Amino acid sequence: MCFCSGLACEAPSSPQCFKRKAEEAFYICEWSMNTTESDVTFDLYFFDENFGSTNTTWYEIHEDRLIKTRSVDIWVEAYVGNSSCTSTKRSVTLSQTVKYEAPQKISISWLKNGLKLRWAAVEQNSALAEVRFQRHDEHHTELWENRTTNTTIESSMYQVIVTNMSKHSAYRVQIRHRPTQPRNPLWSDWSPVVMVPAELERSPEVSVTTRLVNGTRRVMLTWKPMPHTASVGKVNYTLKDTQSSRGCPCEERTHHFKWNKYTTYISYSAANISVIARNAAGYSPPAIIQVPAVPAADLKSCDKTLLNEKLNKQTCLELYDLQDGDSRSENVITLTGRKKKKEREQIRESIKDYVRYLYFEHTCDGDRKPRTVKRCLFYKKEGVPLREPQDFTPSSETDHSVDLSWKAIPSVDQRGFLTHYSLCRVKISSQEEHKDCQNISASLINHRLENLTPGTKYNISLAGVTRVGEGPRATITINTQPKKPVNVLWSLLFLFGFFFISTVCTFILKRIKNKIFPPVPTPVIPDFTPCQPESQQMLERKEEVHELTLHQLHPERKSLPEDAEETPVFRGKWDDGTDEDAEDERGDSRMPGGSSDECLSTDQALRSSREGEMTDMDQVDNEIAMLIYRNGLVFDVKTDST
Repeated sequence: MCFCSGLACEAPSSPQCFKRKAEEAFYICEWSMNTTESDVTFDLYFFDENFGSTNTTWYEIHEDRLIKTRSVDIWVEAYVGNSSCTSTKRSVTLSQTVKYEAPQKISISWLKNGLKLRWAAVEQNSALAEVRFQRHDEHHTELWENRTTNTTIESSMYQVIVTNMSKHSAYRVQIRHRPTQPRNPLWSDWSPVVMVPAELERSPEVSVTTRLVNGTRRVMLTWKPMPHTASVGKVNYTLKDTQSSRGCPCEERTHHFKWNKYTTYISYSAANISVIARNAAGYSPPAIIQVPAVPAADLKSCDKTLLNEKLNKQTCLELYDLQDGDSRSENVITLTGRKKKKEREQIRESIKDYVRYLYFEHTCDGDRKPRTVKRCLFYKKEGVPLREPQDFTPSSETDHSVDLSWKAIPSVDQRGFLTHYSLCRVKISSQEEHKDCQNISASLINHRLENLTPGTKYNISLAGVTRVGEGPRATITINTQPKKPVNVLWSLLFLFGFFFISTVCTFILKRIKNKIFPPVPTPVIPDFTPCQPESQQMLERKEEVHELTLHQLHPERKSLPEDAEETPVFRGKWDDGTDEDAEDERGDSRMPGGSSDECLSTDQALRSSREGEMTDMDQVDNEIAMLIYRNGLVFDVKTDST
């Protein structure tokens, strides 16, 4: 029940008085009032005694002024302008009344079996805690759940584990607690709402882009945002690299940022960059980005180093122990100017003899960008190789040469810089056994050995050579093939092929010649039996034939076509016998009259035969033959139409 005067006043709540801790000497009395006025004052009463006025909603009183062992009435009277309001009275026994402050700065982390909550312990004794939580969504429609449990104390921190909560979901959490030792404990106020994100189960998915910039490397890192439930509240990221963690060449720096991309600078040596996401509930597994050393072709041996020089604070030396040509960050020796003198001496002594190192010399620019100014191969002390070239084998032996191949000596066994290989050969069958050696480039792993003697046995050896000397030799034995005789079968096949090709070419050339230069036809002179001349004068007389023209006897016949003129007609065997008859007539006319009856009878028979054949020729339309020959060598056939 409250008592109010005026219309502008609303009664405050009943006061609650308590200690913050059991051993404290002061009591705090608290109350609340729903008002927007700023000039409100309060009077606190204990058993009709006014303990003072205040313009706050709490009042602190020393325990000596209060009755603690028996029940007393307490109330508050509020004054707002000209109005006043009185709270209801509350009867309390102040002895053993303790109320803790609301939990603050609550840390959260996910475990396999639930959510772990930690906050500062008020006393060394455990407390009773009540936790309420709500699954997080945009509209806060999920119901609140409450769990009450005793706290444990670890490193002056209260902690509780709330089971049966999904670490894949986000929650809103509040806590209140109270002491367990006093007879009259009070619950504290609820803590502020704590946003609990889901667990970061996976490391960030990082993409890397590097770019060489004047002795340094700009490394641009980007990654995907974390899942939404894990990003409730906020997500921060932490970036570290092994170069800065070793203080080479710049001092170590850890980068913290909120965005999902970052650009950093590293030197030319190998580096590991880690990116870790962090939210209120914990850390993600680190994303490790291995950035190898910048490759360099044909690295040379170091002519000078700063190992025995005094280094400034902006200079850093790195020596990578090379194992089979690979630089491993765990085998790196780092020497900086910021180290103490004794520590630098210990580092110098840790450099081993006969071990190949990749030497880097870095400086730190004014803008804190590491820059590589020198890199080379380094031996503190050199020796001869420990092993011979591996897998030394011959192949493709002939009567005068052989192919040799091998594997390079591992760098851990070279114990120095290989200047060349020494290749030697010795004739086993030779009485003197003269050794013939030659040098081969250290970069080769195969060689063709020539100028060998056919059918000879050789010992061939190969060794690696450093500046100090020659190492063990790998030895093999080979037999060159005997000199091969000429193969008769191949010779015969070659000759056969030659004659076959010659014959084919001759045939083809003749065919081509006949196509281009056709042969002149040879005149055909039929055989006949001439009459025996009666005298030598008749035998020596020469025959002359000038021209014989045959005229068509029947003009009513069709004339030959114009294109038939001067058309040559060759008759191989003088079918109609006309020319023979003409010759017989000439011969008869040249003979003395009545000298040979046999010739006359033959002449008459030929004439009768010619007359019969002329009758047959008349049946062929427009065909006239003219025969011209001189000295029995050339025949011309000419057609004419009359």
